[in-house]
Amino acid sequence: MRVIEPEIDEQVVSSRWATAIAVFMIILGIVAIVFPFVASVASTLVFGWIFIFAGVAQMVYAVQPKGAGQVTWKLFLGFLYLLAGIVVVAKPLEGVLALTLVLGITIFVQGIIQVSIAFQVRRTAPNWCWMLVSGLVGIIFGILVWSSFPFSALWLIGTLIGVNLLLDGAWMLTLHSGQRRVL
Repeated sequence: MRVIEPEIDEQVVSSRWATAIAVFMIILGIVAIVFPFVASVASTLVFGWIFIFAGVAQMVYAVQPKGAGQVTWKLFLGFLYLLAGIVVVAKPLEGVLALTLVLGITIFVQGIIQVSIAFQVRRTAPNWCWMLVSGLVGIIFGILVWSSFPFSALWLIGTLIGVNLLLDGAWMLTLHSGQRRVL
């Protein structure tokens, strides 16, 4: 019995951290939904910095002596990442516009692909209609993003990030509270 007790204490402490993180994510999600433009700009800045770090990492990788391969192309790619990151960080509002446009295009193209696949698998997959519905919704959503562009940039990315954070926090909270009941 003594062997199990430290595991339970460790799981309870871990569960407290998980609960705190889940609540924090829910709060961040609500804030992002209430202030979607601020969340859009903040997330764009995060993407910009990620691109900057990726560009530097790619250029360092390109000049490594072992197995680097075509150094010129890898340096060029690293430079593109770095340049894109600098532009996004320097002009986050334009970055929000660009990300919204890319998101709209991506959702639209994904919708077209899903509709196409749904029709291809309709004879073999009994629930193919769900893929068809998802694809049609994606096409409609992509058109809505395009048709309301650039105004959709004011709310779209921040709202989507907020909803994602809120739902992630909710499942984390319910998952860990269920684990506590088991203990």
